[in-house]
Amino acid sequence: MAEEGQQHPLKVYYMIWILLFVVSFFSYMVDYLQFEGMVRWTLILVFMFVKAGFIIAIFMHMKWERLAFKIAILGPPVAILVLIGLMSLEGDYVEGSRLANYGESTIEVETPGHH
Repeated sequence: MAEEGQQHPLKVYYMIWILLFVVSFFSYMVDYLQFEGMVRWTLILVFMFVKAGFIIAIFMHMKWERLAFKIAILGPPVAILVLIGLMSLEGDYVEGSRLANYGESTIEVETPGHH
């Protein structure tokens, strides 16, 4: 006797597929409307994370998994993002501290092929 797997309604997949098209449209509109600076990059990252979240949750079936499995899979990338954020915050401090203590660099960088 073969065991039957869990079957999800196809309507869920179709709705997420349409939603991904809508979010992609807004993502392309960021370039079309020529947003600049932090607004542009914030919108691009938000739309990217929204699309990735839908794909992981529905198409990779993460929505129907146990909490322990979700934490085991999603925990390390979240921890890495937090550490990257902390490093970017610290980078400004380190550069400012270096400039305050040592001033601007006087080292001339040589380009290869030019003597």
